[in-house]
Parts: sequence; structure tokens; C-alpha cells
Amino acid sequence: MYEPQAIMLLQSIRPNIVQSIRAYRPDDLQTSAHQIGHHFLYTNLGTAQSKQDVLDIIAKDFLFPDHFGKNLDALYDCITDMVHKSGPQPGFVVVLELLPDGARMDRESREQLLDAFRDAADFWSERKIPF
Repeated sequence: MYEPQAIMLLQSIRPNIVQSIRAYRPDDLQTSAHQIGHHFLYTNLGTAQSKQDVLDIIAKDFLFPDHFGKNLDALYDCITDMVHKSGPQPGFVVVLELLPDGARMDRESREQLLDAFRDAADFWSERKIPF
């Protein structure tokens, strides 16, 4: 049985888009995702000091395989094609908390990382899967 507030929370967030979610608490998003059967992927990047740190933390927290190449192409592959090939997917809620910027991660690297997630959102949108 779905909790009405869980459905309403995720309905207020447009699917298949990368956006800031400062108005939402990760715990509430996790609860809502689980209540409607979506995967919930969460990472806290507060300790990351570089783009490589970000990729390392994401790989660990999202349980990527040991052969993960730790680059943006490999990131994209792990959150799209590999998962798609494993079978039908219900949907995803992905939270990157405290994504570094400024001196710890330059703007271009940050945008490239977010572009990998935007491309993944497009991938899943084409398959009618919320991401």
C-alpha cells in the first residue's frame, strides 16, 4: 500500500531531470522511493576534495563493480546500460549530497559530472523509467 504523502512527494519532483533538491530531505526521499518501489541511490560527497574523490565515493556508495573505470563514461555505463541489462527496473531516486564546488571541484568538472547524470536521465526517460 502506498502512503499518499510518499506519492505526493515524488509527484512534486519532475522525473528524468537533474535538479537541486534543497527543499527535500534525503530521508524523506528515501522513504518515498522505497514506498513506491523505486531504487534509492544516495551518496554524501562532503569529504570529496577532487573529481576523482567524487567518482571514488559514488562507486563505493552505489556499489559499482570492482572493474569500474572511475571516469565519467564508466559512471554513465554503470547507471544506465549495466543496470538496464540486469532486467526490468521500477525507477530511481538519486541523491548526490554536498557535491563539491569551488576550490575542491572546478565548475567544468562539476558540470561534466552532472551531465553524466543528465544523460542517464535521458537514457531512462527513453525507456519510460523515472530517474
